[in-house]
Amino acid sequence: MIERHVIIDNVDPIAFYGVNNINISLIRNLFPKLRMAARGSVITVIGDEQETALFEQKIHALAAYCAERNTLPEDVILDIVKGAPPKQLRMDDVIIYGVNGKPIQGRTPNQQLLVKTFSQNDLTFALGPAGTGKTYLAVALAVRALKNREVRKIILSRPAVEAGEKLGFLPGDMKDKIDPYLQPLYDALEDMIPVAKLKEYMENDTIQIAPLAFMRGRTLNDAIIVLDEAQNTTVHQIKMFLTRLGMGSKMVVTGDITQIDLPRSTASGLIHALRVLKGVKGIGRVEFEKKDIVRHQLVQRIVEAYEQFEARHPDGQPQADDAKR
Repeated sequence: MIERHVIIDNVDPIAFYGVNNINISLIRNLFPKLRMAARGSVITVIGDEQETALFEQKIHALAAYCAERNTLPEDVILDIVKGAPPKQLRMDDVIIYGVNGKPIQGRTPNQQLLVKTFSQNDLTFALGPAGTGKTYLAVALAVRALKNREVRKIILSRPAVEAGEKLGFLPGDMKDKIDPYLQPLYDALEDMIPVAKLKEYMENDTIQIAPLAFMRGRTLNDAIIVLDEAQNTTVHQIKMFLTRLGMGSKMVVTGDITQIDLPRSTASGLIHALRVLKGVKGIGRVEFEKKDIVRHQLVQRIVEAYEQFEARHPDGQPQADDAKR
């Protein structure tokens, strides 16, 4: 009889063990000759050498599946332990599997183009209206690179520019004031990484979410860096950000030039950068359209209505007859 310690530190224990440890109970029943105990990321097993070696091999195979899909269904456990390959559910163009096994993929031609452009360039601009999945896909690509160990960290940033509200009037300290601006980035991450694992990544700075001002003076190596809402950067801010790119890193810059919240007298850094960097080798550009909107179908109609209104009223002021309609 020997004792083995099998480590599964690359998976979320909740997803691996299952609700109320249902998965580990099933695994225990499939290896009736062994005694086992699971604690955190370590499974201790006692039995003869051949049986424990097989157990370790199967556990690593189950952990690899769970790490990719963030889920471990009963039928997959049975297939892997009994030696049958799990059913191939992979769909074309899946970037990663999010929480509970949700597939995250490019759903429109331009979203798929963003995935391809990201793989071919070290800096990619993703431009287009709200709801086209620019930020969500950029975060998904970053998470995939981290899971595949292509990079050591993810850095997500946004300019803290008010869209009507004033930062100073928000309650709390500086972190409390800034966090609401970064919430869309937190939301995307929570869709893709189990809560416990995301907390660990945040605590050890594997994933960093910070306002743009915190980027100054840094050189960002071996990272995927995402700048969201870049239309609200100034010319100096976006130049500062783009020059943070270090060795082994990639950047994605997202923005919607129709939703600039800067003062009228301040030029958008995103528009300026697109002009300056046009044609530079190693820089990709993907432009999303209304047809790429993947939120509620009403969002596309809202975007179209605003475009029609702005075409009729360049000054932004409705006429009396419009108000009556």
